[in-house]
Order: sequence, then C-alpha cells, then structure tokens
Amino acid sequence: MAVKLFASIMIGSSETEMKIYEVSPKKGFHMIDCMTRRIDLGLDAYERGSISPQKLDRLVETLNEFGEIMQGLRVDSYRMVGTSALREIKTGLVTHDIIERRTGLKLLILSNTEQRFLDYKAIASQTESFEQVIKKGTAIVDIGGSSLQISVFDKDKLITTQNVRIGKIATRSRFYPLAKNNEHFEKILAELLDHELYGFEKLYQKDRRINTLIATNKELQTLFSTLYPNRPVLTVTREEFDSAYNSIVYMNAEEITERYSIPFDLAQALVPSAIICKGLLDMFESDGVWLPDVSIGDGLAYDYAVANKAVSSAHSFDEDILAASRSIAKRYKSHQPHIRNVEENSLAIFDKMKKIHNLGKRERLLLQISAILHNCGKYISLTDVADCAYNILLVTEIIGLSQSEQRIVANIIRFNTLDFPYYEELSQTTNVSREEYIVIAKLTAILKAANALDRSHHQRVTDIRVSVKGDEVILGVLSDKDLTLERGTLEEKDSLFEEVYNLKPVLHQTSTARK
Repeated sequence: MAVKLFASIMIGSSETEMKIYEVSPKKGFHMIDCMTRRIDLGLDAYERGSISPQKLDRLVETLNEFGEIMQGLRVDSYRMVGTSALREIKTGLVTHDIIERRTGLKLLILSNTEQRFLDYKAIASQTESFEQVIKKGTAIVDIGGSSLQISVFDKDKLITTQNVRIGKIATRSRFYPLAKNNEHFEKILAELLDHELYGFEKLYQKDRRINTLIATNKELQTLFSTLYPNRPVLTVTREEFDSAYNSIVYMNAEEITERYSIPFDLAQALVPSAIICKGLLDMFESDGVWLPDVSIGDGLAYDYAVANKAVSSAHSFDEDILAASRSIAKRYKSHQPHIRNVEENSLAIFDKMKKIHNLGKRERLLLQISAILHNCGKYISLTDVADCAYNILLVTEIIGLSQSEQRIVANIIRFNTLDFPYYEELSQTTNVSREEYIVIAKLTAILKAANALDRSHHQRVTDIRVSVKGDEVILGVLSDKDLTLERGTLEEKDSLFEEVYNLKPVLHQTSTARK
C-alpha cells in the first residue's frame, strides 16, 4: 500500500472539524493538518429542534471549503459524520438532504453508540498505555452537548456503557437562565447530576473501584492544556482539578475568556463540563482525570488505517461489543450454559456455510450477539419472550452497533421463536429495509437451528461437525445421550432454514461405542 491521504469531517454540536491524516504501512497513521470552525448547532438543535437557515448556510459554506481543500490535496478517501446536533433535530431528513445536495459530500449521521465507539477507538489508538490502564477499573466518559456517556472497563473487559441524559449545552441552555447566580446554577446542576448518577452507581458500578477516569471534552482539554502546556499526556490530579474548578465555577463566560484566553463558545460550556466531571470524580473516587486531545476524527482514521492494513490493534474492539452483550445477558438472568451452547453451535453452522450464505465477518458478529441475547426476554415474561426480547434490544444500547445493526439483532431474536414473516408483512410495522431483511432471514434460520439443538437446555449437543451434502446440512454429533427432543425440535423449526438456503438441516448422531 502506498502512502494515502484520508480526511475525517465531524459536524459536532459546537464546532465542525476536518482532520487530514497520512496513512502508510510503515508509519501507521498520523494527523498532518486540522481545521475547525465554531458553529453552535447544539443550541438550535436543543431549543428549536431544527438548525436555523443562517447556521445551516454557514455549515454548508464551511463544508464546501473543506471539500475544496480535499480536492487541492488530492485526498484518497474521506468520511463525514454528524453527531447529536444533527441526530436529534426534528428536521433531520431534510437537513441531511440539504447538506448532501449543496456540498456533494456524503454524510453519515452516527447513532449514539457509533459516536461513542469512535471516541473510544480514538482514545485507544492514541494512548500507548491503554491496554494496561483498562486492566484495572477504568471509566471512559464523553461529556457531550446533550448527554453523558459512561463506559466502564475492568480486567481488560468492557463491563457496561450507559447514556445519561445530561449534557453541557442542554443543561446550560435550560437551567442557566433559571438560576439566581452562578453559585445557584452549580447547585442545580450538581443535584441533577447526583440524581442521574445514583441509578448508574447502584446498577452498574456497585463495589467496583474505578482507578482511572478518562474524559473526552473539548472545554476541559482546552482549559487544562492552557494551565499545563508541557504535559505530553494531559493527566490532571484531583488537587489540580479542584484548584481550577474553584477558580472558574462561579465565573461567567466573559470572565473565563478574558482570564484564560479560551474562545467564548468554549467558555460558555466549560462550567457545566467541569461540574459534570467533578460529579464523576466524586462518584468514582478517582485520583484524577485523563484528558486526551482526541476526537471522532481519530477514530475514523483508525478504522480507515485498519481497513487498509496500515495498523493492527492490540485491542479487540469486537470483543468489547461481545463483552457488553454478555453483560446485558447477565443483567437479564439469561441461562449462561444454554446461551454459550447456542452461540458455539450457531457459529459452527455459520462458518461451514460461508460459500452458501455469502455473509461476512460483521454479520457473524451480529449472529453471535443474537445468540448471546436471545433469551433475555424471559426476564420480563415467560409467555411473551419474543416481543419482550425485541423491545429490550431496541432500547438497550450496545456500543459499536449502528441503528441498522441493532434493528437486525432485535428482529433475529424476535423471530427466533415466532413464525418468520414475509417482507411485505414485516415492512408494514417496522422500517426494516430489503437488505436488512435478507440478513435477518439468513441469520434467524441459523439461530433457530442452533437453538433447537439445545431445546432441553441440558447441552446434549456439543462439538458439532457441520457438512453440506446434496440438499442437506448434516449436523454431526458424537453422543450416547437421548436427543429425541432436540431432533424433534429441529425438524419442527427447519422450514425457514429450507426456505432461505434450500437445504434441510439434519441431526446425525453417532454413538461413542461405534466410534
């Protein structure tokens, strides 16, 4: 691979940013230029539910400038993404169309989980000691415009990621005008945060010690890089944080700008960002906070570099998605031996049928997640498992999955036990696309077969050997156990498999005495 140029464009709540990266197998990827424009889309989004024509014109003008720069540099590839400001407006589809039509650039609106996953990848790719840090209790928090994302790691595993609806711009817009003064505003926001974090602490943190807090926040990063300009990795002790906090918390934005030479737009969101960060430090009892100078663009560049084999990560991000899924399954009291068995058998069938289903690594991951979570509906109802599981999956964030992927997983789990509908029927009640429908059908057929093989929940079918012979998929197992229940359930559930693959799944049992 020759040296390539990649551009990432991020349309955020308070600024629009383009970063240019050089990507090569020898040097990996590194940023060579960064351009930002302060466009406060967040206030419009949260107060009006739409972007004002003036700000939309300015955004389009900025993006056209970025496009000209990319052409001048002969950029090989780019990705342009929008975050919460564009995701949450009522006029989202129209605004999306205007941006693409007037700039000629393709725009992807990130789901919350996609956005946070890119932040997480950016931190991991830019922090050399990341692997060592997350072996102990670590929380990565993204203090965004409208919400706060908290991702907890322990023993190199992602334990949970949760979104809390309290953000730096939305809270300032809503509560600052109501406060009597700056001191009153601090009290209001601290009380709100305490209430929101109480539930998180009881449900997800429990007795876990969080040694390290890593925060992605432009305002705090700017403040502390001004205070401590010579630190290559911006780590702030609790004492340093408290000292700065006490200096700024009762200042207004004009005073912060004058004292610290921080842009006014950033200064407006600095105090609520600091209050939120202090609440997290208090809850986790952390000794300090890391404030890495990273953005979504770094995560986009990392993905591009990996796809072009310019870098290889020591950290498995797919394993984080699976770890989060297992945590959800555990929360809903799923029968662990059963879901492990279904997971293993699903993947065995999938892997042997690659040339038939023509699906890739990402679809394999979606099948694995579906197997892990297929039983979670029983926590709500033993008689309406399918719909309960479906609804759980639609509202539960799984970090790293797009809205489309989450919709696919939810429907696979739903139709694992229900009759599978034809597209015309399903499209009347959901927004599943034709492409998604085909993936759902293929993966549901495999999950149904694998689930049937453990109908007794006693894991009688293990280490299956899958082979395709003629018009049959032979599921071979070496066992002396009575598999009448599993065989009968497989025959009962095989109609979808035959319809999707034109193959009949057959359980072939060999006695150990005959081996």
